[in-house]
Amino acid sequence: MLGVDLCEPMINAARELQSGKDTYRVADAEDLSFLDDHSFDLAVSYLNQCDLCDFKANTREVFRVLKPGGRFVIANVHPMRSAVGEWHTTCEGAKQHVILDHYFDESERHWRMLDCDFTNFHRTLATYVNGFRKSGFLIDDIIEPSVDAEGLARFPELADELRVPNFIIFVLEKP
Repeated sequence: MLGVDLCEPMINAARELQSGKDTYRVADAEDLSFLDDHSFDLAVSYLNQCDLCDFKANTREVFRVLKPGGRFVIANVHPMRSAVGEWHTTCEGAKQHVILDHYFDESERHWRMLDCDFTNFHRTLATYVNGFRKSGFLIDDIIEPSVDAEGLARFPELADELRVPNFIIFVLEKP
């Protein structure tokens, strides 16, 4: 197993948690030139496609390093949630619906959380799907996970998950 991240503290944290058989490398996911062609069966991207300036470069690189029949599984922030939007609430504060705006504006997004500044990139669903297809991938599945009744009973604060998708999972295959 090889883990790649541009952020050295993330790589260091992963190394501390590893099983001893894993390898980690500080590298840019948009340039995997240090890896041989057709050398992996599986690639997983977890919540980082929205952080890549050029996600298509990453998609091309992953396609190159996967063996034929290899899979690329991507879990990402749903485009509906990465667009500018917020909950519309009643005067009492009850959530009514999400106001979605600037969905087709794919420029950089800047935001602040926990005293840190972040930059990421909103992309439409079509931009992702067409980017994957044009890189050569077949789309095996698209999943918009939600909470089930059991999860909702245990974690009622997840009720909004039944109204607006927060995440999307793409399962891609290299022919």
